[in-house]
Parts: sequence; C-alpha cells; structure tokens
Amino acid sequence: MNYVQIFKALGDQTRLEIILMLSHTEKMCACKILEKFEITQPTLSHHMKILSECGLVNTQKVGKWSHYSLNRELISDFRQFINNM
Repeated sequence: MNYVQIFKALGDQTRLEIILMLSHTEKMCACKILEKFEITQPTLSHHMKILSECGLVNTQKVGKWSHYSLNRELISDFRQFINNM
C-alpha cells in the first residue's frame, strides 16, 4: 500500500468530500456525485481517477455511467496505519 498516494489523494478538498459522501452509502453513481459539486464531468473523472489509482475507491461501469464505492478494506488498513503513528 502506498500511503503517500493516499495522503496526496486526501489532500484535496473535493476528493476528501467525495470520500465522505461514499462513506455513507454502499455505491454511488458518478451522476449523483456530480450533482453535489460545481465541477464539470471531466473534472470529476480526474478526481475519481486519482482516488481509484491509490486504491481508495472501486469503480464499476454500468451503461454509460460509473458507480463508485469505497475500498473499505484499504480504508481500514489505512486507519490502522494512522492509529499506529
């Protein structure tokens, strides 16, 4: 696990808010995430790519939309890493 990538991903306010949103649901469509922010779809895609690449978010394509969920196992490991600091 690359903790530096996770810290960098969480260092952005929008990405942190996306993680918080996903923590309250099992899965969320990109269209629903987009409704919560005043950003374009390409900007959302950029944020989601960063969150996916570091492993915080899982992606599932359904038709033309992507559905996102937290990688709860990685979140748990990361939380344990933080607690042991």
